[in-house]
Amino acid sequence: MDLNPPAGENYAHPQICFFHVVFKAAALAFYMLSAFFVDSFVIIFVVTVLLSALDFWVVKNVSGRILVGLRWWNEMNDDGESVWKFECLDQESLARMNKKDSWLFWWTSYLTAVVWIVFGIFSLIRFQADYILVVGVCLILSIANIVGFTKCRKDAKKQLQEFATQNLSSRLSSTIQSAFTIV
Repeated sequence: MDLNPPAGENYAHPQICFFHVVFKAAALAFYMLSAFFVDSFVIIFVVTVLLSALDFWVVKNVSGRILVGLRWWNEMNDDGESVWKFECLDQESLARMNKKDSWLFWWTSYLTAVVWIVFGIFSLIRFQADYILVVGVCLILSIANIVGFTKCRKDAKKQLQEFATQNLSSRLSSTIQSAFTIV
């Protein structure tokens, strides 16, 4: 992954990009700054987790679909086992996805998880078990989206390879057939 956003391209969906970032930033900022303004741990916990849950929902249901063309969910099958489900746009649509939107989606997702890990380390160092709980919930929500979308992206790449292989083999066989029918 490149550290810098793709040059010469604007965001295709600036409003979606804004909401993709705003709930992440709000949860992190509230958690970090709440110690200065709020005396109640319950309020800090509820507001931070609520903002993080809103971020989880926006990423999973809105920005993931629009910015990177991926969607995931988890179901229980008839045997009671958890089954991951993945959807992605067709290959032509995925190829047309805006690179800057995609870059923002992946980098902010990973960076948010890293910041929650850093906050968790600080809470451990300061022996603040209650704040480790807040960080843990927010980190789990963040990592759940990362894992879901990463699995979905790998599934999309696998589908692309299968499509390319099938398409290449059918073209090759039709070329061979046409070569022999001419003779």
